[in-house]
Amino acid sequence: MKVLMINGSPHAAGNTYTALHEMEETFAKEGIETELVQVGNKEIRGCIACYSCAKNGKCVFDDMVNELAPKFEECDGLVIASPVYYASANATLIALLDRLFYSTPFNKSMKVGASVVAARRGGLSATFDELNKYFTISGMPVASSQYWNSIHGRTPGEAAADEEGLQTMRTLAKNMTFLMKSIALGKEKYGLPEKEDPVRTNFIK
Repeated sequence: MKVLMINGSPHAAGNTYTALHEMEETFAKEGIETELVQVGNKEIRGCIACYSCAKNGKCVFDDMVNELAPKFEECDGLVIASPVYYASANATLIALLDRLFYSTPFNKSMKVGASVVAARRGGLSATFDELNKYFTISGMPVASSQYWNSIHGRTPGEAAADEEGLQTMRTLAKNMTFLMKSIALGKEKYGLPEKEDPVRTNFIK
């Protein structure tokens, strides 16, 4: 089984990475393969609603979004991590996620999702909620931990002293592993839930 981990921080060795690395080590002990991709320092533009992806099956802007699409399709779980900027995720990460989730036509149902957030002090829960919405609109179960999936630190590496935050990351990785394995067994025995054709209701006619 494999987990794709997306680091939305512009800092390769910052506090967001500290949280992800703690999860990486736990996944390794659980026999789960991981791939960590840093996107926060890349040039990634936002969606322009051109709908070319509906025709071509990929985003019209051929950048990291299209590079990540096959990795996303193949993985069993996805971890999205971000530092907190003004009680929100890094804008570069949001631009990537908007396009990645919208432009990929494959079925994301029952891939396990988890969001992780890092901040000096505040804005964690708002950012956590923001990132989880990508999973819930896609039929992806959301992995939980013993607390909201957050870690505290200001200067790079300071989060390594947040013992509760690190434990939260380890617990999250263990819970995510259990959920992925349980879903794999369920799919083998029962298959995926049958989907209805989508109903789109506009509020203004």
